Amino acid sequence: MRNKYLIVPLLMALCPLKTGAQTPQNECRLTIHEMFALADSNNSSIRAHKTAVEVSVSYNGDGVITDRNFSNSFVAEIPPFGNNIALEVSQVLFAGGAIKHGVKISELQSQLAALRAEGNRQDVRFLLVGNYLELCRLNNQLHVFDSNISQTEKVLENMRSRYEEGTALSNDITRYELRLQNLKYQRIQLQNTVLILNNQMITALGLPKDAVIVPDEGVVGTAADPRTNDYWQNTALSSSFALKSAEAGIKISESAEKITRAKRLPQIAFTAADYLNGPVTIEIPALNKNFNYWFVGVGVRYSFGNLYKSNKKLRANELATRHAQQQKVVLQEQIETAVDAAYIRFNEAYSLLETKEKSLALAQQNYDVVSYRYENDLALITDLLDASSQKLDAELQVINAQINIEYNFYKLKHISGTL
Repeated sequence: MRNKYLIVPLLMALCPLKTGAQTPQNECRLTIHEMFALADSNNSSIRAHKTAVEVSVSYNGDGVITDRNFSNSFVAEIPPFGNNIALEVSQVLFAGGAIKHGVKISELQSQLAALRAEGNRQDVRFLLVGNYLELCRLNNQLHVFDSNISQTEKVLENMRSRYEEGTALSNDITRYELRLQNLKYQRIQLQNTVLILNNQMITALGLPKDAVIVPDEGVVGTAADPRTNDYWQNTALSSSFALKSAEAGIKISESAEKITRAKRLPQIAFTAADYLNGPVTIEIPALNKNFNYWFVGVGVRYSFGNLYKSNKKLRANELATRHAQQQKVVLQEQIETAVDAAYIRFNEAYSLLETKEKSLALAQQNYDVVSYRYENDLALITDLLDASSQKLDAELQVINAQINIEYNFYKLKHISGTL
């Protein structure tokens, strides 16, 4: 329960309570690491184990005794309430290694469950970081639309002044007003997408329903990483939870083989037992007494059936081991290929950003020239609209390219099992 109490101060720090001077909704400023901490706390589970105790009592009916031809019958009274209490202890002294490998399988299965849980945790983190970066992208695009709406309103104001002076056409104003309305509608669409994504994330993170997640603006540009492809390949091979799970699966199959071989050998066990039964029904009439007896000894048990069954089962175990080994090889190749692809895309993302930044510089330069020419009656309104659209698109593409770098970086971490 400790995590439950640790998460409360974290939530209070990230999402301050509303006051009269604050906005109607709570702002939760989250870094990626803080988001991961919330996700880990809210996805943890506690398993309860129950111990069952069984008590056995009985109610006895009277017996009937007859001759062999079922004549001359009479009732033999039996005390109605009975008890059967038994304590048995058996310690296997030798089982050909079956016990040791059985314990090993249990340990490996426990490790496998932990690896699967950690792998699931990595998947949840990658899903959340994808949503987080998408929220960053959308918020940055909202800023771009705000800037373009403000710029369009200024152009419209200038057009109206020129119209009054007789140097601009009413049709120009109408077309630019149409552009303004389109920009405002696109902004509404963006804002609604932000709201939907925000609601999905606060549900996943266990935040208050009225919380508004505010991503860290400094996240863009933090993915610069000089590490080589070899580094990521080696990291993936040593840290991948999928590969570790495959290795555990191989060891489980190998232990199952050893258990099957062990069953060909006899089992030697120390046995002790103490019985307390009542009433004594083997006497006629029955004795309303408790009968206590005990014994100790060493026993040897051997199943002749295993001589016929173990060979077939052993072949199945060996086949399962080879299959698990082959699966690991295939999985390792898939991970190596995935790391190669992710590393190439990560580096490609920098080239894409450089291209988009140059495109933006050209679009801005083009817009400045066309705007100047339009104000001096050297360009048409369609030229100005085209230049404005090109500049807006270039600004949005730069944002996409910036977030793309971060996304590919976290994808590399996810594939290598280090997210």
